[in-house]
Amino acid sequence: MFEAGYRRIRRRTAAVALAAAVLTATAGCGDGDPPAADGKPGASTTGTGTSAPAPGALTEGQLTARSFTEGEKVGRYTASEYTLGAPLGEEYTADPVVCQPLVSLARGATAYAPSAEVHRKVDVPEEMTGTTVAVTLRSYSTKDAAAVMKALDIAGKECAAGFTEVRAIAKATYLTVELVKAPAVGGEADEAKAFRFTVLDVKGKLKLYEYLTVLRSGSTTLSFRGEITGTKDIGGVPQEVITAQWEKFSAGDAGDTGAAEGAGA
Repeated sequence: MFEAGYRRIRRRTAAVALAAAVLTATAGCGDGDPPAADGKPGASTTGTGTSAPAPGALTEGQLTARSFTEGEKVGRYTASEYTLGAPLGEEYTADPVVCQPLVSLARGATAYAPSAEVHRKVDVPEEMTGTTVAVTLRSYSTKDAAAVMKALDIAGKECAAGFTEVRAIAKATYLTVELVKAPAVGGEADEAKAFRFTVLDVKGKLKLYEYLTVLRSGSTTLSFRGEITGTKDIGGVPQEVITAQWEKFSAGDAGDTGAAEGAGA
């Protein structure tokens, strides 16, 4: 998980953070049940991802078919797969724990473990300091997907004045969490949440800005985290990335419906 950890930490510090990134990347994943919403250990109703998918949850194969493909063009951006692990795994935690959904929704990070998840990176490859968007599709039971959105809503309110993101040996201070207007998408999402984060780099000198948008369609969440290397405020997750992924995901829904109607004819 070196690449994911390094890219994340690089946006909050200079070259001295490389050592912290290496240790973060090589740290083992924690054991035990994920934390519940109150911070106490608890088990998800969807299991750990190794059992059968929850009722109504899309499989990893279905999520993959609806996600960006390697090399796919999205406006001026290009999609790719993470080669060394997914971004923001369970080793990224929050203090207080109620803020955890704003840091990571990965399997093992919260009380609601997805049945399957697929990650993509969207950026302009030749721009080393340009905008990067981590795009993640996760499937749950419909009940758990709605609970994840509720947890995000609570975190946005409870953590408005900031919180601490905790890694292996480094910490990042979120100064503020602001609820911003969720982007419009073709066809209505069941729910949508969007946040703007002001983050203090690990040296405690620079203010950085990140954006998180999460959409829910039935039992699936579509998460978009946009950030940039440097202090520029990108103003939000690029609309073309959100729109393109939503349309591709929705086209999969239409395909499933058509297949079901054909089978019943």
